[in-house]
Amino acid sequence: MPVHRPAVRHFLAGPALVPEDLTMVLLVHEDNDQEPRPMPTVALRDIPKAVRQASDSGIRSVKLFAGSRMRDDRAAQSMSPHSLMARSVEAVKNEAPEVAVITETCVCSHTTTGECYLTDHHGVDIAATGEVLATQAVTQAGAGADIVGPAAMIPGTIRAVRTALDESGHRDVSIMPHLIFDSALYEGYRTTMSAAPASGARAFQIAPRRTDEAVRTGLAMVSEGADMILLEPALFTVDTLMRLREECPVPLMPFSVSGEYAALAPANADGTRDVRPLVEAFTMLRRAGADRVISYGAVEIARRLQ
Repeated sequence: MPVHRPAVRHFLAGPALVPEDLTMVLLVHEDNDQEPRPMPTVALRDIPKAVRQASDSGIRSVKLFAGSRMRDDRAAQSMSPHSLMARSVEAVKNEAPEVAVITETCVCSHTTTGECYLTDHHGVDIAATGEVLATQAVTQAGAGADIVGPAAMIPGTIRAVRTALDESGHRDVSIMPHLIFDSALYEGYRTTMSAAPASGARAFQIAPRRTDEAVRTGLAMVSEGADMILLEPALFTVDTLMRLREECPVPLMPFSVSGEYAALAPANADGTRDVRPLVEAFTMLRRAGADRVISYGAVEIARRLQ
């Protein structure tokens, strides 16, 4: 069949990537924090403007990351109803109640070590980490979060979060844990959020060559209560995405991380970015089975799609 005519190519092109397929990432900092960072960030006071821009572009969901300036070895600030994350959730919901708010539920931006877990004299304190993540999730849900995102990759923590949400009256809040491959592509985020692990490694993240382990971990997350799964880095987990699509009953959402954004949409001298490579990459992710794609460049991509 000849398909070289433009009208025919367009007719047979298949489903297109649309703004509703995208989730916008916001790295939030306090209003009086002017420290320069490698990744784009947003001050708390500017969240309403950012959400309006996203909504006007057709985006219907945001993924929030927010740490603590006051840190300790128990990540105490992460559980406070006055935490930066809680205030960020409230800022989104006050501006646009219809926008779905997805949080990061972890301790790496709240501990002095930058690790995703708490420790005791034996090493990783799994029980204490689960308790903190569960309390953190309840706090985020109380602020208005629609979906909480356990990111520690520690077995049992998703179940702890689900139990805590249910017992606190938040049965309708969903859980989207992070399924994370160890990667050098996170460095921009880690520096921006001061979440670089003191150990130099993420103990529970999956080695890049172990796809079978990633699939088993994803299925275990579902058995613990995950309602959907975030996969990262997006472009380096496509094989896992496709395998989970065949075996996993929940929505799958790749996260295009900081290194991917920097490489595929580098900033020009005037601050603009050419996001055409990201449009192609995300079209491929949707083709491979992604239900949504989470991206730092969501607004720029949405505007181009329009």
